[in-house]
Amino acid sequence: MKSVISKQRSLLMTGLLFLITLGTVSAESAALDTTDMVGVSFWLATAMMLASTVFFILERQNVAAKWKTSMTVAALVTGVAWYHYTYMREHWATTYAAGAGESPLVLRYIDWLITVPLQVSEFYLILAAVGVATAALFWRLFGASIIMLVTGFLAESGQMAEGMTWPLFIAGCLAWIYIIYEIWFGEAKEKVGSASEGTQFAFKAMAFILTIGWAIYPIGFVLGQGDGGTDGLNILYNIADVVNKTAFGMMVWYAATMDTKAAAASEE
Repeated sequence: MKSVISKQRSLLMTGLLFLITLGTVSAESAALDTTDMVGVSFWLATAMMLASTVFFILERQNVAAKWKTSMTVAALVTGVAWYHYTYMREHWATTYAAGAGESPLVLRYIDWLITVPLQVSEFYLILAAVGVATAALFWRLFGASIIMLVTGFLAESGQMAEGMTWPLFIAGCLAWIYIIYEIWFGEAKEKVGSASEGTQFAFKAMAFILTIGWAIYPIGFVLGQGDGGTDGLNILYNIADVVNKTAFGMMVWYAATMDTKAAAASEE
């Protein structure tokens, strides 16, 4: 009975998500040009974010209670990204049709300001699900992610003096490196050693995504400097967002599924 109710709730949540944002996804004022590969990447990223959100919401009912928060956060990450991408793709298509596509920088950083701390918090939530997390770890990861984003925006937006661009960029990279250190060699790595095999695999995969996948962002920043770098910058950012948000969430789902199955098997 509880399973049926949970399934009905998941379907209801998905239905409400569709109805509330129906007007947003239409993007009637923007037409996709067949020669606009950047626009294509925006549309593909939007579709992937929506599909991932629906998947995580529906799969939430199939995992143990201790994993439901992690699954909710995974859905929030892709859901928030999907919402912002509907506006980013329209911004790009409209400006492209007007003669030159403009990078939706502010919208992108608003999205990252919400989704990146949520992603970083997933490491804490996974450890919390197996009972080995600490509040101090959460705040260290959260603080480093905010520093990384704020310095990245100030460097890329040109809000500061030109001579501050690269120092701010380096400061953001140092915050990212600190997060990498904490995940691979710090408290998080130490604590996950007591988790199940499936959880350890997912945690390691998420760490790889955070290390390799997030490297696309500074690479994109460097390539986007100067004239003519807008197209490549946005394609790289869109690819990175799809990989880092969707694949990241899939690893959370995998950890939750494997741990739930292991717990069920041990009770038999």
